[in-house]
Parts: sequence; structure tokens; C-alpha cells
Amino acid sequence: MTYYTVGTIVNTHGIKGEVRVIATTDFPQKRFAKGAVLWAFMPNATQPTKLTVATVRQHKQFYLLSFTGYPSINDVEGFKTATLKITEDELQADDLKPGEYYYHQIVGLTVVTVAGEKLGTIKEILSPGANDVWVVQRTGQNDLLLPVIDQVVKDVDLDNQRVTVELMEGLD
Repeated sequence: MTYYTVGTIVNTHGIKGEVRVIATTDFPQKRFAKGAVLWAFMPNATQPTKLTVATVRQHKQFYLLSFTGYPSINDVEGFKTATLKITEDELQADDLKPGEYYYHQIVGLTVVTVAGEKLGTIKEILSPGANDVWVVQRTGQNDLLLPVIDQVVKDVDLDNQRVTVELMEGLD
């Protein structure tokens, strides 16, 4: 089964079984909604723990969650530093607008120019600010940093595992 990270439990909160979560998802209202199923991966555990969100509220930059069957601080103390994940089944096509993609869909795609020249493979995605940057691993050359903007990225073809780009002056 494939899992995707949506947050990290950084601490407990109060005595009624709440935990503080830093969200790493673009859809925290959906991923942490009451009744949502999350999987807690603890650093030294061999199996994840299935958790169902009982309550959720936002507090400063954190989400405060409590889970069904874990009513006190003693019950959730062991979840500190756990990574919260969802299964691939939880991902839904309607989460994204046209032209938007999950990171796991982009990493590994082949990058070609509009002229058909193969540049390399996307190995990583950076999010430094206004737009993402795709890191393209090239054979025998330094990595290429492609800004994800309409002037550069011309087509993303998931079926053929290919991205077509037009290199602007200075990008090569």
C-alpha cells in the first residue's frame, strides 16, 4: 500500500487527548476533517496505527486533532513525532484543478524540449516561493532547475510520462 504524508504530530495539547499537528498538505480541511482516517507512523514502530479524527480545530499555525478511542493525554503521548499519512485511496481527482498535479505524479517524468531533445528526468520538486521549481537530473551535466511557469512548461503528459518544455534564455 502506498502512503502520502499530510502532517506531523509535534506535541500534545492539554489533557483531553489533543495533539498538535503541522500540516504538510495543501488540503488540511479535507485531510483532517472529522471522521477522516489517518495513519500514524512512529519512528521505531513496524506497523502504522490507524486513527480516526474525532475533533479538529486550528490554533495558530497548528491543527489540534483528537482521535476516536484516545480520550486523554496519556493515550496520545506516544504519538509525539509521528508522521501522519493517508493511503492512495484517499487521493481524489477532484482535489486538483486542471493543470495541477500531485508531486508523486511529476517526479520521475522525462523532460523533453519542444524540438524533441531529451533533457533528463525530474528528480525533485522545490517550493521556494511564487512557483515550484522542478529539478531535472541530466546525464553528464549539472541538474537543470526549471521554473514551473507557463512560458517554460508547455505540456504535462502523465499517460506518456513526459513533460514538454521551452527553455528560456539562461536556463540551459
